[in-house]
Amino acid sequence: MNDGSPNPPSSLSSSAPAYRLHPGAPDSPVILHVPHSSRVVSPDARAGITLDEGALARELDHITDAHTAEMAAGAAAAAPLTPWRFVNGLSRLVVDPERFPDEREEMLAVGMGAVYTRTTHREELRPDGFDGEPLIDRYFRPYARAVTDAVAERLAAVGRAVIIDVHSYPTKALPYELHGDGSRPPICLGTDPFHTPAPLLDAAREAFAGFGGTELDSPFAGTYVPLRHYGKTPEVSALMVEIRRDLYLDEPGGPAGPGLARLADALAALVAWASA
Repeated sequence: MNDGSPNPPSSLSSSAPAYRLHPGAPDSPVILHVPHSSRVVSPDARAGITLDEGALARELDHITDAHTAEMAAGAAAAAPLTPWRFVNGLSRLVVDPERFPDEREEMLAVGMGAVYTRTTHREELRPDGFDGEPLIDRYFRPYARAVTDAVAERLAAVGRAVIIDVHSYPTKALPYELHGDGSRPPICLGTDPFHTPAPLLDAAREAFAGFGGTELDSPFAGTYVPLRHYGKTPEVSALMVEIRRDLYLDEPGGPAGPGLARLADALAALVAWASA
C-alpha cells in the first residue's frame, strides 16, 4: 500500500496479500470495494513489465487510486454501523479485477484488459504477445471468487448487499481513456440500470453535495457487481463513486491533503444511509 509519502517507488513483496476482507458489523449490508488503491507489484508480475524502476513509479502515480483505502477505512470508522471493506492488496498493474478477462472488455482496445500491456500514455508496459493467463489464474479468478463469496455472506446474513465501489480519477484525461472527452465533475457516480436504485443515487448526491457537484457516468460509467449476480439479483445494489483527485491530493500521486477526511465523512454518510 502507498504509505502516504510522495511518489514512492514500486513495492515488491512475495508475502503481500492479494486482497483482504475487513469485517464489518454482522448486520451491515454494505461492502466498500477498493480495487485500485495499492502500489504493490508482485515479483511474478514485475518480471513481465518492461519499464525500469523510475518509469514504473511514474506509471503507478498515474494509475493508482491513491489513498482510497485510507478513505474507505476512515468512512468505516465514522459510520454508525461498520461496513465491510474488500480491499485489493496489489496494484492493478498485476491484474485489474474490474475488467472482463476476455474479449468482452472494451479496454482491450488500448491494451488494458484484465492484464495491462500498455501504460496510461499508451506506451509499452508488457511486450506484444505477452501471455497474461498465469496472472489471471493466480490473482484475477481468486479475487472474483472472494468478492462473490463476500456478497453471498451479506445476502445470507441480512438479505441484501450494497456494493459501494471507491475510486479516484485525474483532473485531466490521460491518453488511455476511451471516454476522456466527457465532463470531469468533482464526483462522478457510476451506475447500472439494474443494480443502482434511485434512492441510493439520491443518497450519494446528498452525501457528496458539498464538493462542487456530481454527475452520472462521466468520465467513467458503470459499477462493479459479481457476475453471479449481475442482472439477476435485485437484492444486490451497487454504485461507483469516482472522486476527482484534486479534491484531496497533489496530482499525479502525492500525499493526501485535508480533503481526504472530508471525503471519508461524506462516504460515511452514504454508508449510513445504505445501512439503514
